[in-house]
Amino acid sequence: MGLLSEISEDFSNVYKNDPAISSRLELLFNYPGVWSMFWYRIANRLYRNNFKSIARIIMGVNQIITNIDIHPGATIGRRVFIDHGTGVVIGQTAIIEDDVLIYQGVTLGGVSLIPGKRHPTIKRGVVIGAGAKILGNITIGENSKVGANSVVVRNVPENSTAIGIPAHVIQKGRDKDPFSHNKLPDINKEMFEYLLKRVAVLEHILVQDNTEVLEQDLQLEDIYESFIRAMKN
Repeated sequence: MGLLSEISEDFSNVYKNDPAISSRLELLFNYPGVWSMFWYRIANRLYRNNFKSIARIIMGVNQIITNIDIHPGATIGRRVFIDHGTGVVIGQTAIIEDDVLIYQGVTLGGVSLIPGKRHPTIKRGVVIGAGAKILGNITIGENSKVGANSVVVRNVPENSTAIGIPAHVIQKGRDKDPFSHNKLPDINKEMFEYLLKRVAVLEHILVQDNTEVLEQDLQLEDIYESFIRAMKN
């Protein structure tokens, strides 16, 4: 696909991913992510043709204007949408496949100074929540989701959801609604609820030998073991 066709797709992609847009005029003033992709497409062509200094200058100016830092050497596929975009960082060896959605504050960063592939690979259809950090030469599988403010340092399988610091896979299987970040579980809340219930059960045991309470304790133990197994996946 040619450069102009890719840029045209980037602008058209806004209407697919953002129901807030109501006119073409808004594209000029309210979508820094789209303009970052516009300048990236041009700079990437120059970078690949060994005009690296000019490419870096273009993306440097883009960073000043949009507050989005994309290295011109990164590999970005078609219809990638950076929503809002402020604070997004995409490193030199990052690979982003088609139809990926990236929210503000996302970092696709490296953890090594050794030359070579140092940044993540984001497969087709991935959604990355606001503030998420994906670090190192790891892969986020197709159609997966990364929860807001998560820090991902390990591979995430396809059709999965990863949340937390460091991120853990807490759900496998494709979600029909890729935007349903409000449905992500709160692992800390669930753990605290378990601890509070467990303490209450133990207090009852200390007061009296109650068979029913002991059965409740065994049920909670099963819940705890399931939780630990999920965290190790």
